Amino acid sequence: MVQIKDRYRLYIGGEWVAPSTRQYFPTYDPSTEETLAEVAKAGPRDIDKAVRAARRALPAWAGMKGAARARVLFAIARILQERAREFAILETLDNGKPIRESRDIDIPLAAAHFFYYAGWTDKLEYALREPGHKPAPVGVCGQIIPWNFPLLMAAWKLAPALACGNTVVLKPAETSPLTCLLLVEVLEEAGVPPGVVNILTGAGETGAALVAHEGVDKIAFTGSTEVGKAIQAKIAGTGKRLTLELGGKGAHLVFEDAALDQAVEGIVRGIFFNQGQVCCAGSRLLVEESIENTLLELLKRRLSTLRIGAPLDKNTDLGAIHSKEQMTRVRSYLESGQDEGAVLWQAFFEAPKKGFWCPPCLFSKVTPSMKIAREEIFGPVLTIQTFRTPQEAIALANNSNYGLSAGVWTDKGSKIFALSKQLRAGVVWANTFNQFDPASPFGGYKESGFGREGGLHGLLPYLARR
Repeated sequence: MVQIKDRYRLYIGGEWVAPSTRQYFPTYDPSTEETLAEVAKAGPRDIDKAVRAARRALPAWAGMKGAARARVLFAIARILQERAREFAILETLDNGKPIRESRDIDIPLAAAHFFYYAGWTDKLEYALREPGHKPAPVGVCGQIIPWNFPLLMAAWKLAPALACGNTVVLKPAETSPLTCLLLVEVLEEAGVPPGVVNILTGAGETGAALVAHEGVDKIAFTGSTEVGKAIQAKIAGTGKRLTLELGGKGAHLVFEDAALDQAVEGIVRGIFFNQGQVCCAGSRLLVEESIENTLLELLKRRLSTLRIGAPLDKNTDLGAIHSKEQMTRVRSYLESGQDEGAVLWQAFFEAPKKGFWCPPCLFSKVTPSMKIAREEIFGPVLTIQTFRTPQEAIALANNSNYGLSAGVWTDKGSKIFALSKQLRAGVVWANTFNQFDPASPFGGYKESGFGREGGLHGLLPYLARR
């Protein structure tokens, strides 16, 4: 069983240090509302100390041969695999997601990212060389990750940054920091030198101070569109590099020639994976009018079989909503949808007295102007709209401020290719949804951000030309 400390300090320059603020805050188990641990709140002095530690460590790490950095990244991946059970349990306790998702998806994929980018470390000079230039690390990178996939998002950002020879100051989300803090043990065992990775916990003001620090060369942020816009405004004119992976309102396009049983499984995975708390969730179902009733009945039948409950139960399909704040947000959208005339259907679920719970929800009779159709809910809520022609389907799908993900369901390959080219989304899945691979780039358009993570494209934001 995983061992959780009563109190966690900051990790700076290879040492655990008390925060200059002398402040700590609790992190909770969303399924029981019980306190798991107290975590340090970093202030501006701590950020300055961490950035300076990263700057001191930069020359040696950047100057290390690629093959030597590869051995370190390979070791991180291997140790994560060896300790996968421990990390999965801690992720589920701190986040609320089902253990099956942590165990079978999050932790293996985090390890896979370190394996993948370890393979790039000694090839950068050849694969990314431009005439008259040699690829070099950007420098000190400030990385801010969200609460919904803590360890996986840390891997998405740390692995390419370290592979390119950068040093990092990482800020986990204040409500789910524990797996990032446990990752320190892995980094040290793998041989990451002191100062190469520094981990500072805290709330929004901690992240804002990291963004504003003049010693940071690049910011990578995954989170809300509102905060992403604020970061972009803050660093304008500073010369800092920036990548943003923000919100989404992904669309499923289901045509009458699709394999409906397969489509139902993909729709369920697309929106109810991690209780819908996924930036690329397929939260908008666009279905051809001729099969609306059939698909709706199939979905209701399938959702009635989903098991909601204790996240550590291996049979659980939907765990707890991550926080009281997020639960309040989801409920506000359920009320808004009904007020605007949409028809709500919820699977039956008798919620425990403790914890934050929401059963799978469907809204039919939805129109494009409704708030639930336009705004990111970040919960287990699916909205359903209909179309008659492929052109209408594309228009509905692209009628969004976001552009992160989409999915097409049809048995005709030619239709998939034709429609995918017209969808304004960073990733388009065909007859599946929410499938990820370290070699595949991920990112968005419009208010879903810019820049890419994963694949060869994920290296580019962490490289400068010398």
